[in-house]
Amino acid sequence: MEVILLFGPQAVGKMTVGQELEKRMGYRLLHNHMTIDLLVPFFGFSEEMWRLSTLFREEIFQSVAKTNLPGFIFTFVWDFSSQEDWETVDRMCAIFKQQRITVYFVELQADVDIRLKRNVTENRLEHKPTKRNIAFSKADLLRTMETSRLQSREGEIKETNYVRLQTDDLSASETAEVIIQHLGLEDMQ
Repeated sequence: MEVILLFGPQAVGKMTVGQELEKRMGYRLLHNHMTIDLLVPFFGFSEEMWRLSTLFREEIFQSVAKTNLPGFIFTFVWDFSSQEDWETVDRMCAIFKQQRITVYFVELQADVDIRLKRNVTENRLEHKPTKRNIAFSKADLLRTMETSRLQSREGEIKETNYVRLQTDDLSASETAEVIIQHLGLEDMQ
């Protein structure tokens, strides 16, 4: 099994690229909103929602690490200015690395104009109920640009299996192709 951690700011295309990788590689995708959208109706965007979401994800990672899946893809937003986010990523990686599972780090980037367009795509709104409030989603995307650092600095991620891609002019399919080729993964198509 191999694990792809697909991260970047909101609306950069993580889920859509993850869906493309899932189709092409036979891996299973857990996009971050699968836990968020389950919990928000009960707890809103509260500390309790985030605590439970993290707990659910870590339990899923523990179970996935013990399966015979060919691979697993997880998408998330990583705030590089948050020590808590760094620790969460370390715990997540430790779960897989303890089972001798290779973890690939894939960081997606796109300019804010592109992200605002992607923020309202049919696929995104279909799979992420909390993003259907377009005004809130747009405001949150713009606010986090001021309050969080959602892109790594050059050399900050020290993992061997790491790639950073600027996806402004790439489709999800093209981005998946670059990821597969760059990381030397096997395309099942």
